Amino acid sequence: MSDIPLGVLDLVPISSGSTAADALRNSVDLAQQAEQLGYARYWFAEHHLNPGVAGTSPAVVLALTAAATSTIRLGSGAVQLGHRTALSTVEEFGLIDALHPGRFDLGLGRSGGRPPGERAPGPTDTPVVDGRAPNGLLIPPRFSFERLLGSPRIALQRKLLLLPGAESQDYAEQIDDILALLAGTYRSPEGVEAHVVPGEGAELELWILGSSGGLSAEVAGARGLRFAANYHVSPATVLEAVDGYRAHFQPSDHLDKPHVSVSADVVVAEDDATARELATGYGLWVRSIRTAEGAIAFPTPEEARAHTWSEEDRELVQDRLDTQFVGSPGRVADQLEQLQEATGADELLITTITHDHADRVRSYELLAREWRRR
Repeated sequence: MSDIPLGVLDLVPISSGSTAADALRNSVDLAQQAEQLGYARYWFAEHHLNPGVAGTSPAVVLALTAAATSTIRLGSGAVQLGHRTALSTVEEFGLIDALHPGRFDLGLGRSGGRPPGERAPGPTDTPVVDGRAPNGLLIPPRFSFERLLGSPRIALQRKLLLLPGAESQDYAEQIDDILALLAGTYRSPEGVEAHVVPGEGAELELWILGSSGGLSAEVAGARGLRFAANYHVSPATVLEAVDGYRAHFQPSDHLDKPHVSVSADVVVAEDDATARELATGYGLWVRSIRTAEGAIAFPTPEEARAHTWSEEDRELVQDRLDTQFVGSPGRVADQLEQLQEATGADELLITTITHDHADRVRSYELLAREWRRR
């Protein structure tokens, strides 16, 4: 499987008892370690108003990380376009590309607060029978994001991110504007040209991130862009996401055939029991997200075990617990192979959170070693 590249997705998590500054330093260190271990990409997510996540501005963290690394590709996973303009996005990434040319992936996504798109099944979609893909990959029941997206915290986030009275631009139109600004072909309806300096001609690799087979998958496919699907965020819809993307794909100057990355939540240790212990805090952390409280600081195993779980709590997180890959290097690599086979992924994106930074680094180290061996 060494021909399938592995990348890293980092939320810049804050562990209980530590600070945002600690999390940032840990992320830069992990990027340096990932570079040495042979990971192909290192992406930063964008999240807001979360006590346990410090990754609020991918471009800023990317600039810091680029100065501390030299070869690994760096990117956003993803810039939330719902509260941004095409121009500000191209300008920010143009700035960092000017000093570190050819190293950045511009991953683009729709903002939190918008429901994932729905899509009618197509004739070539991968069948799911009794919650399993044909090769046995678990595809759990679909999680409803209604409670999360309708929460006061998400509404406040949108209010604080948008200027008063502002409305988000149509997503497909926004992607087209970004492509045009990068290519130097942008024209207003009145025929006025716009040339971004720095930004125009930047050596950026564009990706669209999506959790379903809806608008994001359609936009990525129709424009011939790379697509990243989320097994770790929405495992129920990962197959429809990659199927939808491929169904809409049209060759472009960027790609002549579809190119897909798929993410997975992973914790690796020397043995299964140790890995399960390191992953103990994951359920409580996911619960804090799914209840719309905002991601808490990642708890120690002892802190997590002190939580009294209700049946409602367990239902909130069960799909994520069931699809987290936890165990020895061999066990997790087997599960990643199954995910790759089921989705036809060209790359896999690994996201790992443990309370202690050393355990997180070790997880990526063990996985990289096992993956190279296959």
